[in-house]
Amino acid sequence: MIDFHSHILPQIDDGSKSYNETIEMLEEAKNAGFEKIISTSHYIEKYYEINEEQRLQLLKNINFQDIKLYLGSEIYVTNEIVQLLKDKKASTINNSRYVLYELPMHSKNMNDKEIIYRIVENGYVPIIAHPERYSYVQESPEYVEELAEMGALFQSNYGSIIGMYGEKAKKTVKKLLKQNLIHFLGSDVHRPEQIYPKISKILKKLNKIVSQEKLEELTTLNAQKVLNDEEIDI
Repeated sequence: MIDFHSHILPQIDDGSKSYNETIEMLEEAKNAGFEKIISTSHYIEKYYEINEEQRLQLLKNINFQDIKLYLGSEIYVTNEIVQLLKDKKASTINNSRYVLYELPMHSKNMNDKEIIYRIVENGYVPIIAHPERYSYVQESPEYVEELAEMGALFQSNYGSIIGMYGEKAKKTVKKLLKQNLIHFLGSDVHRPEQIYPKISKILKKLNKIVSQEKLEELTTLNAQKVLNDEEIDI
């Protein structure tokens, strides 16, 4: 499996607090069945602004042989998202055309569709993180369909399946999965003992929601296509 969303780099956002904590999380990920992890540290303007070169060096310094690590970002939505990528401040996933970003939790970004248009116009593919956690998606899940029609892909969190982010997020992720609107799954891990030990239980629940073939797409195949910078057939 490939973990599409993680905060494993130490001491640069609200994720891993130390190198040792990073190794602890990687051990948990290995035991959970992950062979590859994409590091998607937060990039938030004027708050978390560790550039690509610095993050790449941190990634290279992690000495863990059993899991392959790849660089990315989880960018907090901004009108400057394309420029951040071009300036190598924030990163696409593994230097591909795919870019992961998050929206505000409780209020729609007024320029949401304009930003998607701008991302696509510049040759990137937008991937929106954990839509099931946004209150306005919970109220109107059809909003995800609107953005999907513009070319956006979506990544949900494993923890949402078992209610880690509340009952509304749990119901919403099931609905989005059944409507084929989720394309990737990620741990969104921030600390040890948070999510990786629960993956086995979550996979059993997912098997009751989607087919085995679809589960393989969500956990591995689509993510590998992103790492290879290949087209994803929706």
